Amino acid sequence: MCGIVGLFNRSAPVPIAALETAVARLAHRGPDDQGTFVSGHFGMGHTRLSIIDLAGGHQPLKTADGTLTLIANGEIYNFIELRALLEARGHRFLTHSDSEVILHAYREYGEHFLEHILGMFAFALFDSAHDRLILARDRLGIKPLFLAESGRGVAFASEIKGLLPLLDSPPDIDALGLARYLQTQFAAGATTLLRGVERVLPGESVWIEQGRIARRHRYWSPLQVQTLDLGFEEAATRFDALMELAITQHMRSDVPFGLFLSGGVDSAVLLAQLSQHADQPIRTFSVGFPGTSVKDELPLAQAISRRFGSQHREIRPSARDIFQTFPLTIWAADELMRDNANMPTALLAQAAGQELKVVFSGEGGDEVFAGYGRYRSSPLESWFKNLLAPGSLGFRTRGTFRGEWPRKLFTPEMRAQLPQVRQLVIEGWRQTPAAWSDLQRRQYIDLTQALPDNLLVKADRMMMAWGLEGRVPFLDHRLVEFGLGLPDKLKVSGRVGKLFLKRWALRDIPEDYLFARKRGFYVPMGDWMGADLIGQLNTLLPDHPVLRPWFRPEGVRALIGRCRDTRNGSAMLWAIIQFVIWTRFLRQGFAERPAALTDPLELIRDLRGFEP
Repeated sequence: MCGIVGLFNRSAPVPIAALETAVARLAHRGPDDQGTFVSGHFGMGHTRLSIIDLAGGHQPLKTADGTLTLIANGEIYNFIELRALLEARGHRFLTHSDSEVILHAYREYGEHFLEHILGMFAFALFDSAHDRLILARDRLGIKPLFLAESGRGVAFASEIKGLLPLLDSPPDIDALGLARYLQTQFAAGATTLLRGVERVLPGESVWIEQGRIARRHRYWSPLQVQTLDLGFEEAATRFDALMELAITQHMRSDVPFGLFLSGGVDSAVLLAQLSQHADQPIRTFSVGFPGTSVKDELPLAQAISRRFGSQHREIRPSARDIFQTFPLTIWAADELMRDNANMPTALLAQAAGQELKVVFSGEGGDEVFAGYGRYRSSPLESWFKNLLAPGSLGFRTRGTFRGEWPRKLFTPEMRAQLPQVRQLVIEGWRQTPAAWSDLQRRQYIDLTQALPDNLLVKADRMMMAWGLEGRVPFLDHRLVEFGLGLPDKLKVSGRVGKLFLKRWALRDIPEDYLFARKRGFYVPMGDWMGADLIGQLNTLLPDHPVLRPWFRPEGVRALIGRCRDTRNGSAMLWAIIQFVIWTRFLRQGFAERPAALTDPLELIRDLRGFEP
């Protein structure tokens, strides 16, 4: 797991100091090693977390003739098989790094090389013979990659932190990106919250020649999936083979690994599978909130840990720990995204990072096997929601700010963006094959938007902030194709979701555990919205200079009053608080990492740099 950054100018030489600053900004992603490569108008840098070929995997990697240079973030899970094939065809490898297969695959297969690479990755490959740079991201978007094209050339980085030092000027906030964040928790698709800064999309390669984007190519998409005509027994046999392959390839590592263990189905399935293949007990980590309104799932995690004999560790953060972890998670997330599970995930990563470099987690299980309640809307419910917000049968229609609150809170400029917020959902719905079911369409929207631009942001950034690699076997694209292609009757029955995975897992996990009501991973933010905090926010927020272009002061006061009187509206208020703190870090270029425990109110209260 690593950080990558670079600049491909059209003619001007690479500013070495700026490149070095960009590399330094990504040091948390790779604390073990750093490397750079500069050749005239092209330069790239790499920070390394050593997982495979600890001694010989220094990057950038080069071919023997020096014409191809690579920096990569992630893991290539089929590198052993692909390397053997390429060596049989005469390729000579210089290291034992899994990433080196990318160079040789490109030389062997040309523009189709990405079809042969399986894993989670984001990389930059420079072909000096053709003055060409190729940026690529894995099929599901597990690893991040951003780019920005200007009159000077194209800059790229794993995180916005690394991109900012390479830009001609600080980017402005993108109003549509901000509106999507406020209403849906994240900015989806290529659009970010910064004007001119884009994501490389999951399953996409970007070909840059002579400092200009020449073409963008989607080498994989879930849209190619066809519905499987299978009964349960045949499906289970196929899944046996797919899961065996995914688990064994994901376990390839030269360092020990662990597992984030919740009280849910997905992590329990992973623990069962990992335990069958490991030669020692799996180290597991859980977090809980005893004494709050959220159901404490630590006993469930304890029970499944005992069943498989894992070495278990629990984290029980206080309200103060959670509240003061908030700024660090905003800095680490880099993108503005509102998943409150960032905070407990960060605490888990901090604990696991003291012992390990690799940890497994169950992200993707709900999307792949249809676990969410929103996948099970009745026809009548979908019809009614579609009347209110047409285009996707009511799927993802409810924004965070609804009812009277957009009018009360938002300035005219912000309200003007709201009709476009759901456009990506509608476009994605229309792209799906006619033969697909509405359940498959719901899965597709989440797999291509909510998953890469929200949940995986949380997983990657919170873990990488502590030099920890996260592995997500359920997002092996072969499992994704299988799960998306399963007939609806195997995935959902009445109000029971994730039916196939639960039935398949009965061989290892008790029925009462698997079929318990889905609880989700909630953080009791409303519980911590006490009178003292509300009072301070009422003084600090309404007239804050960060909010003036987007929020009406009287509306902010009304929202704070509602939270004080009824405890309702905390999600809206936390969204605003996060925006203020994120903007502060943005103005500073994310240059300074906050302390592990930092009072968010101090960051809001300090107005230096925000005066007109």
